[in-house]
Amino acid sequence: MDNTDKHILDIIQTDFPLVSRPYATIGAQVGLTQAETLARVRAMQHRGVIRRIGANFQSRRLGWKSTLCAAAVPQEKLEEFVAWVNSYPGVTHNYLRRHTYNVWFTFIGPSWEDIEDSLKAIREKTGVKVLNLPAERMFKIRVDFRMQEE
Repeated sequence: MDNTDKHILDIIQTDFPLVSRPYATIGAQVGLTQAETLARVRAMQHRGVIRRIGANFQSRRLGWKSTLCAAAVPQEKLEEFVAWVNSYPGVTHNYLRRHTYNVWFTFIGPSWEDIEDSLKAIREKTGVKVLNLPAERMFKIRVDFRMQEE
């Protein structure tokens, strides 16, 4: 990855242009054409450097609720449990940990009732109890992975 790729990544992370031709705008900032910029973005996506490009919404400001969940999943049920949990569109992250509670995931839904109903359905389908751990206080931080040195 060269400095131009790094510069493109910095722009995409922090200031993606909301215009009709965003890759032309990014290209102008890094000295490339729209086609060259888009080709580099696609190459980074193909290499797994970029997982996805999309908006992040403040679910609370949209009136939605979110919670952290944990489950102690027996090894023999792990694949089935994770696949079932990941089938829900409200699951945004899912991690395997070395701990009694070995599966941790976040769940977002339009209401607490929707989340609780989904967690109940997961428990009924898999036989695994899920801890519902809603935040008492949010400490939101902005995470950007600065690619270029200042």
